[in-house]
Amino acid sequence: MRCLLLFLVGAAINLALNAQRLSTDSLLRLLRLTTRDTNRVNLLIKLGDVYYFTNPDISFFYSDSAASLSRQLSFVKGEIKALNNAGESLRFLGDYSGSLRLQFRAIDLARKIDYLEGVATSTGFIGFTYTEFKEYRQALVYLFLSRDMTRSLKNQLKETFDLSNIGNAYDLLDMPDSALYYQQLSYSTYTGLKHGPLKSLILTRLGNAFFNLHKTDSALKYYHLSQANALAVKDKVNRSKTERQLATLHKSLLQYDSSLYYARQSFNNAKQSLQRLEVLETSELLVNLYLEKQNIDSAFFYQGVARALTDSLYGPQKFKELQMLMLEEQERQQEIQEAQERYRNETRLIGLLSALGVFLIVAFILYRNNRHKQKANKLLQETLSNLKAAQSNLIQSEKMASLGQLTAGIAHEIQNPLNFVNNFSELSNELIDEMKAELANDNMQQANEIADDIKQNLEKINHHGKRADAIVKGMLQQSRISSGQKEPTDINALCDEHLRLAYNGLRAKNKSLSAGQAGFNAALETDYDKTIRKIEIIPQDIGRVILNLITNAFYAVKEKSKTAPPDYKPTVCVSTKRNGDAVLISVKDNGNGIPQNIVDKIFQPFFTTKPTGQGTGLGLSLAYDIVMAHTGDLKVETKEGQGSAFIISLPMK
Repeated sequence: MRCLLLFLVGAAINLALNAQRLSTDSLLRLLRLTTRDTNRVNLLIKLGDVYYFTNPDISFFYSDSAASLSRQLSFVKGEIKALNNAGESLRFLGDYSGSLRLQFRAIDLARKIDYLEGVATSTGFIGFTYTEFKEYRQALVYLFLSRDMTRSLKNQLKETFDLSNIGNAYDLLDMPDSALYYQQLSYSTYTGLKHGPLKSLILTRLGNAFFNLHKTDSALKYYHLSQANALAVKDKVNRSKTERQLATLHKSLLQYDSSLYYARQSFNNAKQSLQRLEVLETSELLVNLYLEKQNIDSAFFYQGVARALTDSLYGPQKFKELQMLMLEEQERQQEIQEAQERYRNETRLIGLLSALGVFLIVAFILYRNNRHKQKANKLLQETLSNLKAAQSNLIQSEKMASLGQLTAGIAHEIQNPLNFVNNFSELSNELIDEMKAELANDNMQQANEIADDIKQNLEKINHHGKRADAIVKGMLQQSRISSGQKEPTDINALCDEHLRLAYNGLRAKNKSLSAGQAGFNAALETDYDKTIRKIEIIPQDIGRVILNLITNAFYAVKEKSKTAPPDYKPTVCVSTKRNGDAVLISVKDNGNGIPQNIVDKIFQPFFTTKPTGQGTGLGLSLAYDIVMAHTGDLKVETKEGQGSAFIISLPMK
């Protein structure tokens, strides 16, 4: 009967811990029913999580109890998680040296059992703690280490948090461009997550980055989005941070009443959630605001609060504790390295002795099989050389395909002016013969009229020659090797030029088909946003991306026209549009679309759906790399049987 009761209690605990929402009372009732086992540890950790944002003192009590019980049960992973929670509770309370001690202990335990997720979590928390203690460079070392580990673990939530913390450290180092980059990267990885407080935090930090770049409107937008999200998820912690930032923004605009309103709101929410650092920073802001209002009593009050918290958080004793902790950590790391080196040396010696024994045993066998291995190595080397040659040929084919499109387009563009030059040259030759005949007959009037006609022809030849020269120079400008330097570029003109090149090149290519084969025709639609100003890009690189996408669109509609009903009209649409601080370039076709089972593969190198010999599989991969190098984005929207749209997003700055 007792075993059955224990089983039922354990099952209830597991169900409770897996529930999305569980009241504190329910957890406490379950805690009273559990024995001193791993289920009790998990309940204590869960209770620490529940109280983390509302009462970090109580959170520390439950987390510390979980760590103590885990040690008694030799439940190492439970101890690591409990130490992480306890360390975060101390950070929340402003005990930075205590927080770091617990996180370093958690890292040691995680390394001993090769628990990479535990190492990554503790490393990230250490970086966050160093940030709050204003050791920003040290913080970045740990935050980047944590980010690399979480990426390898594919932990999207943790990676998003690390990216936002990296951006915050750069913001506090007064590097707003880097801060904005990492906050935007963090927000892009947040997609699909359902962590309300983290969303509030990222939105606030995005606002901070824009504010430090003097983009007040954008900053205000993100602060209000963060505030709305914090209210929706009842997140007082990040709501307090957002309200303090709103107060700072309104103060910079000399709107002191609005600034005071948000600062008082921030102070009250920070006190309720026991955020000592937030109370300190808001108090300092309130001191300045009340001095502006000449309210000396209130200014003195908040100055007293700020002074007390400053001594508590950053006083000499705290710095001494942190310095001692950092020294201890350096000594500990040195001891670990020395122990690892001794272990490696011992292992190396044992390995060498073992290898020598094995070598003596198998030497005869190796000697006998040596010739066979040499042949195998030679064959492998030849295969590797062939693979490298094939790869080089594929890349060269992709380059030549792009060059072919440009060459065909250039040839078509200059054909008309060259026709004019040839025709007027022939006509001028005939007129010169007529003029000679008239001169021989002393008919000066008629000869002068013919000379005037020749002069007009020469002017036309000169005009069309210059026109051809301008076309060639423009095309060479676009096809020259990229210098890697960004320059102001009219994106509408760039799109239009490469649309014309791709279409003319494809038509010229189809004209070279044997008799009886149909030529290529397609409807071209353009919709360019005239309000887009010039943007900073590498025009040769982005031009190649646009040319590749348009060429693929023509290929798609051409393939569909082979099997489509007679009323099918091949259409390719190129459009541009301003979207906030970005420019969107869309290349859309009404071809067959892309099957859903391969959509995720189209940007992979060497992946192609074209028949052998018609595609290298590198075009979209190279295009994606070029767009990402411009800190932009390239995505596809497709419906099978209806067509596809490739959309390039480029920043305005």
